[in-house]
Amino acid sequence: MWFKKSNLLTLAILIIFVFLSMRLTEFDLSKFKDFRNMIDFLSQWFPMDFSLLPDMVQDTLETLAMAFLGSFLSLVIALPISFIAARNTSPSPFLFQSSRIVLSFVRSIPEIVFGLILLTTLGLGPFPAVIAIMFHNVGVFGKLISELIEAADPGPQEAMKAVGSKTWIANLFSILPQIWPNVLSQFFYRFEVAIRTSLVLGFIGGGGIGQRLFNDFKTFQYSSVSLDVLIIMIMVIIIDFLASYVRKRII
Repeated sequence: MWFKKSNLLTLAILIIFVFLSMRLTEFDLSKFKDFRNMIDFLSQWFPMDFSLLPDMVQDTLETLAMAFLGSFLSLVIALPISFIAARNTSPSPFLFQSSRIVLSFVRSIPEIVFGLILLTTLGLGPFPAVIAIMFHNVGVFGKLISELIEAADPGPQEAMKAVGSKTWIANLFSILPQIWPNVLSQFFYRFEVAIRTSLVLGFIGGGGIGQRLFNDFKTFQYSSVSLDVLIIMIMVIIIDFLASYVRKRII
């Protein structure tokens, strides 16, 4: 029988959580009674102002560069750390535990917090945003890749050690080829996430199309805001399509 008495308890707990969450978030659908105000507001977004399109395209390229550089540098840094943070390849239990704690600590801090700290200390611009994306993604890549290493087939590694290969060479050339397609898949996924993060970092002074969107919104340039949003949507859709295509070709 698919229905059990325990399901009633689960349903009751779920209802309580939904109710408490709605109370804490002031969830109130009656606020949509002023929906006409939203339509009036959105009507100010058109027609779009294409006069600033070249500058917007340049800001979009800056956002893409921030996301790519932050993701790429984090992968380069996290890859060797992952071998230390993996149980089957770590040189010692102390280094294993230490690296896991460091990766968890870095991963627990959102990019926006890193961005606020770095933009305050290094100044406004895309450079602190790149470093913020890099710091957070080192923790993310470190955890993901170390788990891939632990799940790798130990056969090739043991075979290389049996013929006299050094441990680090055996780890590198027996495990890395096994996990590389999944590593690339994770990289492209994190690249997509980093693009969205770059937009948010732009709101706090990190540059790119995110900062332009924030400035246009703040100065009531709604005809420019609509074009900013359109460019962001096109950029995210294109990157999502390209990343999916590359992942299918690699894996």
